[in-house]
Amino acid sequence: MKRSLWHRLDALARHLTPFALTLFLLVVELAPLHVPGLAEMAPLLPVAAIYHWTIYRPDLMPAAAVFLLGLLHDALTGLPFGSSTLVFLMVYGAVLSQRRFFIGKSFVIHWLGFAMVGAGAVFFLWLTVSALNGGFVQGRAGLFQYLATLGAFPLLSWLFLGWQQAVLRND
Repeated sequence: MKRSLWHRLDALARHLTPFALTLFLLVVELAPLHVPGLAEMAPLLPVAAIYHWTIYRPDLMPAAAVFLLGLLHDALTGLPFGSSTLVFLMVYGAVLSQRRFFIGKSFVIHWLGFAMVGAGAVFFLWLTVSALNGGFVQGRAGLFQYLATLGAFPLLSWLFLGWQQAVLRND
């Protein structure tokens, strides 16, 4: 039986939601809040989204989407092109390689896994930016960025799981 145009559009919209939600978080991360020094310490919200969707729905968060998100992050943050892209793809690859381990585990295991992946993401982003600047940049902002990202993860994970159950359950 041939599916109607509306069913196909609905399926396409559902399949694009992980990318769209991650893109939304990327924009939220960059929202101007006029707080001095906040931009350097803003949580890396897209990393949490990439981590989640790579575990639960890697078919809806392919490497090409992660690559595009990294380029957009670099363009919007002013970071050297390729730095966020490299970090996002490293997160994607690391999580994808360990996906079988995470399936069926408790939230605590997912959070501990994210703590390690998030630390690596912030460290490699700091290292990349330092290398491209020709010297080490201050690491304190990276530490606060990591802690903010780690603290945001439970709420984001809960929201993504709810979205997954409500919107993506029919896939």
